[in-house]
Amino acid sequence: MANIQARLQALSDDFTKLQNDLQEAVQSRQKLEAQKQENLGVQKEFAKLKDDETIFKLIGPVLLKQDRVDAESTVKGRLEFINKEIARLETQIKEIQTKTEKKKNEIIQVQTAAQAAAGGQA
Repeated sequence: MANIQARLQALSDDFTKLQNDLQEAVQSRQKLEAQKQENLGVQKEFAKLKDDETIFKLIGPVLLKQDRVDAESTVKGRLEFINKEIARLETQIKEIQTKTEKKKNEIIQVQTAAQAAAGGQA
């Protein structure tokens, strides 16, 4: 019986770790989604600009003039990176969810076996 308790505890610890990993991955994805929306907003603002308007970039407490082509390519590059990271995290989230479900089923099987063993001893 002590062996089953130790196994259940180990499975429970693994399950808790997987849940924490899932929560961290979801939070990371949410941050990336916020960054994506912010960069999409910047892209929309670029589209509204006239050719003769100036773009400034905030660096620390200073606004510096920035070339329009550089600014647009920087935002485009950020969006590509963010989209790749979101895709990577979504894959990671699915994998963690699958592992979590397997671990949950394993816990249920061990608990059922323990209950059957305890019922057989009574």
